[in-house]
Amino acid sequence: MSMDDPYIWLEDLESERTREFISYHNKRFRGFIGDLYKGFVNRIRRYYCIPYIYGFKPCDRGVYVVQRELDGYRVLLVKWDGVVEDIVSSKDLGKHVVITDVYPSLDGSRLGLSYSIAGSDEGFLKIIDVDSGEEADLLEGCVGNVVWVGSDRYYYVRFYRSGRTPDGVDAPAERVFVRDLSGFEEMVFGRSVPTNYLVSIIEPWMLDRLFIMVSYGWSKSIVYGGYRSDPGTWRLLADIGDYIVKPIGYYRDTPYLVFYDRDGFGRVVRVGEGVFEEVIGEQGYPIEHAIIVGDRVYVSYLVDASSRFRVYSVDGEFLDEYLFREPVSIRSIEFYREKLILGVESFSKPLSLYILDRSGLREFYGARVDLGLEVSEEWTVSSDGTRIHMFFVKKQGARENGVALVYGYGGFGISITPFYVSSIAPFLEDGGLLVVANLRGGGEYGEEWHRMGMKENKQNVFEDYKAVLRHVRNKGFKTIGWGASNGGLLIASTMVQEPELFNIALIGYPVIDMIRFNKLYIGRLWTTEYGDPDNPSDREYLLKYSPYHNIREQDYPLTLVYTGLHDDRVHPGHALKFVAKLMDVKAPVYLRVETVSGHLGSTPDIKIREYSDIYAFIYKGLNIRTTN
Repeated sequence: MSMDDPYIWLEDLESERTREFISYHNKRFRGFIGDLYKGFVNRIRRYYCIPYIYGFKPCDRGVYVVQRELDGYRVLLVKWDGVVEDIVSSKDLGKHVVITDVYPSLDGSRLGLSYSIAGSDEGFLKIIDVDSGEEADLLEGCVGNVVWVGSDRYYYVRFYRSGRTPDGVDAPAERVFVRDLSGFEEMVFGRSVPTNYLVSIIEPWMLDRLFIMVSYGWSKSIVYGGYRSDPGTWRLLADIGDYIVKPIGYYRDTPYLVFYDRDGFGRVVRVGEGVFEEVIGEQGYPIEHAIIVGDRVYVSYLVDASSRFRVYSVDGEFLDEYLFREPVSIRSIEFYREKLILGVESFSKPLSLYILDRSGLREFYGARVDLGLEVSEEWTVSSDGTRIHMFFVKKQGARENGVALVYGYGGFGISITPFYVSSIAPFLEDGGLLVVANLRGGGEYGEEWHRMGMKENKQNVFEDYKAVLRHVRNKGFKTIGWGASNGGLLIASTMVQEPELFNIALIGYPVIDMIRFNKLYIGRLWTTEYGDPDNPSDREYLLKYSPYHNIREQDYPLTLVYTGLHDDRVHPGHALKFVAKLMDVKAPVYLRVETVSGHLGSTPDIKIREYSDIYAFIYKGLNIRTTN
């Protein structure tokens, strides 16, 4: 293992030397795939034609929806009677614009739009007057999480990526501001909250109240609450130490929270005078969402990485359960008066909106499509005996080609649950198998599952993934490992440790250099999950698995590392340096650098181009035949 960093110069993205490196490798990659990518463009476009909902928020006028379409992103108003009205297109906002969220005022007359150029984290918050279409306000930077006070005043959260907050705390850090449409604003929450703490504003069903959640990384939080109109009333409600606590609502004047202590699955408690009373105990599966509307507590549980939805009284009495005919993900839950609006997604169907009220559960808005997939579930055993769950997804009636794309993530408490497979559909049509692995480090089995794969336990994640690869290979499949961001770290680390488990490795927008990640962009924030390279004890275990520092001469699989110059979350230098070092040991590695794509993605035409290139790489590398 070498501590040398001969390619640190590749972190300077503006240098001519780095640009020449990128240009050389992009040409080399294009030379490898040739014209093969052309056969995938229209096939992927066919699925990108199907509208995909990225975000939604209800108000008096209906539900504002952010929807990806073939020509970009569009904001729609789906009225309560089902009539759909166009509000704004990403093309109206500029070239390569990605709209990420909407924030309507309570009456729906004002609308906040979060968007960025080419998927950068840094972007814009624009407030528009819906009736006139005129701009009412504009903010730049990492700003969002808007909560309205009336129709002319709102709270928002600003993320400081560098420098210091107004109260002198080093970035990364967040602060809450109140702002009116005249441009006057002041900081109302977060003074002296330390570095690496994130702040969220959460609206409960009782609209005169608010919650503030302050999180340290992804494993600890505290909750404040008070009146929406007066930040001076916001008081600490719960601090349970080194555990996550989340607010879910008020019933009358009593706050309700979820505590992820004990076994880490989540239990609902209500806050009394200095006491916490358990209302719904742990059920053996983690709570992913919970909300109070009226006198009911609505809880979405994850059962083997698929959502189950239950209804309780505010005193904890079980009332009802809603099941779906296939494994699904409940991505988010919003409310409007006595209604719940659920965003539900599956492998075969993009996110759709469902309404739940006293008359039952019904689909409200979404694309009418079903890809005709077969979904099954299997288990394997990791190196320490831990059982690992996975989904197997294939196209009904397709002739199997013996190749499996094995997707994993394993970090930050993020659960990998059923997702619409639009970009993977051509591979499934050609007889491929998609395997989705639920690894430690995620949240699929609660907070303890997360902690078993973070910091000094990170190697568990790689061992889990190795077990999945072996399980799939033992069935006779060739294996393509695929992961992005923290998932890119997963593939890179596993590949460096046991390259024989891969036929192809796909490493996207990755974290690779575990000794310098904290010095690049917002990497310092991730020390709460990975550990701190500047701490000698953390540095010791980080060095053991850091892909960049463990490259050695051995037989590597055909590898594609891809990133985007607009990625201002994970520095592209991670990918560039990794490729340079792999080239030194004559590994069969290729690099693709997109010039107009960031960590949040990009416009549909850019993503179609990126996926077409990736599939050309796979099909060329494994000599796979297409059916179309």
